[in-house]
Amino acid sequence: MPVFPAYRPEPRFFDLGADYADAVQAADFPQTTLRFRNDRATAEVGLEGLDDAEWIAAFGRFEPLPGQPGPLAMRYHGHQFRHYNPDLGDGRGFLAAQMRETPQTAALRERGDRQGKPSGRLLDLGTKGSGTTPWSRSGDGRLTLKGGVREVLASTMLEAQGVPTSRAFSLIETGEALERGDEPSPTRSAVLVRLSHSHVRFGTFQRAAYLGRRDQIEALIEHVRTLYHPGVAAGDAPGLLTAIVEASAKLTARWIAAGFVHGVLNTDNLNVTGESFDYGPWRFLPEYDPAFTAAYFDQTGLYAFARQPEAVFWNLTQLAGCLKLVADVEPLTAALNGFGPAYIRELRAAFLMRLGVLSLGEAADQRLVDATLALLREGGAAMRWEPLFFDWFGGFASSARALSGPRAKLYQGEAFDAFRFALMEHEPDRIERLEHPMFAAREPEEMLIDEVEAIWAAIATDDDWAPFQAKLDRLEAARVAWDFSA
Repeated sequence: MPVFPAYRPEPRFFDLGADYADAVQAADFPQTTLRFRNDRATAEVGLEGLDDAEWIAAFGRFEPLPGQPGPLAMRYHGHQFRHYNPDLGDGRGFLAAQMRETPQTAALRERGDRQGKPSGRLLDLGTKGSGTTPWSRSGDGRLTLKGGVREVLASTMLEAQGVPTSRAFSLIETGEALERGDEPSPTRSAVLVRLSHSHVRFGTFQRAAYLGRRDQIEALIEHVRTLYHPGVAAGDAPGLLTAIVEASAKLTARWIAAGFVHGVLNTDNLNVTGESFDYGPWRFLPEYDPAFTAAYFDQTGLYAFARQPEAVFWNLTQLAGCLKLVADVEPLTAALNGFGPAYIRELRAAFLMRLGVLSLGEAADQRLVDATLALLREGGAAMRWEPLFFDWFGGFASSARALSGPRAKLYQGEAFDAFRFALMEHEPDRIERLEHPMFAAREPEEMLIDEVEAIWAAIATDDDWAPFQAKLDRLEAARVAWDFSA
């Protein structure tokens, strides 16, 4: 495997030792057909020089990258739909590698240290569908190709919308026929690699607490503090919880502004960096519907769209419970109580970001959020979620575009008047973004289930990957047009 100058391996999770993970091997797949590689993400970790054969060796056969000790299946527990399960862990995936961002990427993201040399974030390459592990239970450790395609689409859309998310890094079809109860079977198989800031879950702490291992909790606190929240003082468990609460509040607010429903907000699906990952039965809202669910098995609506803040907060309380082994209850409770204010603050920021306008202060910003939600609610099925943000991106500077577009007739009445007046208070943020060709289109990029199924049908029926690639190309254009990274 070649070594590239910008590639900076740093396998830090491996330092925690054998109590936190198990060394594993990837499955020997009968086929390795490359279906997707994220070249932009690849460049951010210094691996863009890999040719397709080297790529398949690294992410289809999982020959270790330089400086990486080999795959580890991480150990964790978790609450699944609020029922505690001590038999979890990486059952069809593993941590394949860790590395720093390239200096060029880090320079764009960070101000740098005192010497002006940005360190770069530590990033993980984690897998899904890479074979059985000690934590597979009765599972086969595999991923359906449809599941892999769906994760690529979800993470690409969310990144474009400014949601903190893992990114699909690689998708390789593996040539096995899988039997599944929720897909027509046999169905095609794949192995996915995702690039994420961290795979340390709330459930990682839960396992240590379940075992009564104060020493493991302390080791995890130091590991997470040092690598992901360095502003927290050594040994400050309440301070670390505060940082995780704030990151989780931001993530939740961005989900809501994106009209996104994760579907399975168990404690093993939330991590310490506040980054969305592990996309299973996700959905995007067609229109405003607080009770909208993503998973067919979520029969009580526990993880419905509007209940996601509640679900994330509940999971944070479980994390706080683990930290009671090493910290007093009062400061942990104070950290948890920060979630509500942080979420409201982040929700205002997320809605302003999605509407492309600048903050005018708490009161005016909240009026705009309230008016936007009221317009979506009053508009019903005709007032689709994503088109509203598309039509009015840039604020009132887009009024001519919106009022001459396909939804012009919807923009009238009391709810719209309140929205319009609230929007007029706010100046556009980087108005030059409206010059992007995307805003000349009549319709926005959405990711509704009918389109997802149509993209998959082309692959399943005719092995036609053109609609999939065309969608990714359009989402990349949308990401550039919105430019939420600034």
